[in-house]
Amino acid sequence: MKRTPKAAFFIVAILIVVFSYTALCGVYTSYGDRTDTVIRGVGDIRWGIDIRGGVDVTFGPTDENVDPTDDQLDAVKSIIEQRLVSKNITDYEAYVDAAANQVLVRFPWASTTETPEQAVAEIGQTAMLEFHKGSETDDKGKPTGALVLDGDDVASAKALYTVIDDKGNYGHVVSLELKESGKQAFADATKELKGKGKISIWLDDKMLQDPDVNDHITTGQAIITGYATAADAKSVADLINSGALPFKVEAKSLGSISPTMGTNALNAMGIAAAIAMVLVCVMMIVIYRLPGFVAAIALCGQMALTIASISGYFGNFDSFTMTLPGVAGLILSIGIGVDCNVITAESVRDELRAGKTIDSAIRSGSKNSFGAILDGNVTVLIVAAVLMGVFGSSDSIFGWLFSWLPVSTTGSVYSFGYTLLVGVITNFVMGMWLSRLMLRSVSRLKIFRNPWFYGGERA
Repeated sequence: MKRTPKAAFFIVAILIVVFSYTALCGVYTSYGDRTDTVIRGVGDIRWGIDIRGGVDVTFGPTDENVDPTDDQLDAVKSIIEQRLVSKNITDYEAYVDAAANQVLVRFPWASTTETPEQAVAEIGQTAMLEFHKGSETDDKGKPTGALVLDGDDVASAKALYTVIDDKGNYGHVVSLELKESGKQAFADATKELKGKGKISIWLDDKMLQDPDVNDHITTGQAIITGYATAADAKSVADLINSGALPFKVEAKSLGSISPTMGTNALNAMGIAAAIAMVLVCVMMIVIYRLPGFVAAIALCGQMALTIASISGYFGNFDSFTMTLPGVAGLILSIGIGVDCNVITAESVRDELRAGKTIDSAIRSGSKNSFGAILDGNVTVLIVAAVLMGVFGSSDSIFGWLFSWLPVSTTGSVYSFGYTLLVGVITNFVMGMWLSRLMLRSVSRLKIFRNPWFYGGERA
């Protein structure tokens, strides 16, 4: 087996230290009174309502004389939920008050980057619905096909359970009805694309669906098939209706929500977590010596990588909403990381006591502990995926796995599953790869060629 270079330990350790610092503290540039964020840190995390409070807003028709239907109010609710999820805001509550013709929404907001008014204006703006030929996109993810219809051409969309083929089979569908202004354009497009193309449906520059064109439709009434459940069909119908609303929506009232925990309690939790982390690292070093020291470095890297996945450190991902259950998931994942390193260190110690050399003990100990660690981590991954799929929105990463279940979006539970999932994945990177790489590397240094450093008897 090829030996690990001695310098690998120092290179990896330095990279982990630098990454941990930037992940916790962030990187910012200042010019006069202006501060720009280069790399997001802990201070840029979007905290949940239970930790830092949030916004309580009521949406309703701008025109007081408008009397929206229940389906139209559901459509308003659906588009607001979609926009919240697209901003990684999972800790929200949304309700329809049909009696008052209103939609009530509560959500956390990032006080460091926007005001409540700006946040409300963004999620409450009029939805842009478009139908395009084909489903191809440009480098910015926008449709390149010709525009066929927009929201003004759509009369309504309804979820139905009806006959879907000539054999009499039933299925869940979305029934689409067009206004006179869109019938001819739709007829021309379906004639051109029948049997050989698609018409994609877009809402706020996000493709909802790209159904195949199977018929030349001249009546302005179309059926979209391919839905597994009634909830799937209703979700798409609501989103289409949100872009075809015959009225504008505005914020009727706006208020703030007090946190149930508060910033002071959050700071106390952070201090307690830091103290616990230090004590765990000290314990690892005292009991397992050099493997414990290496494990402490890997644990710091694991925590930093998990925080980076929440704060928006990686530019392509926005800050994730962190709730109290999410913090619990983070702490639990760190515990799993400790367990991973303990199993490996104990296995190495057993191999030394069996009379093997340092190199052989590290190699055999890592190999023998891999199976148990993998089984435990995969089990937790499955649990995290189930939590995110069941309690997340249909747009969430695992939502499609559980589309057959009734919609039960619960942001706080989703947050727990997310931090647990990320924590276990980072444990694979730090605890099962880099920590072992560092241990093999540092064991080649002459000063550490004594079994005592690995839990064995002093040579």
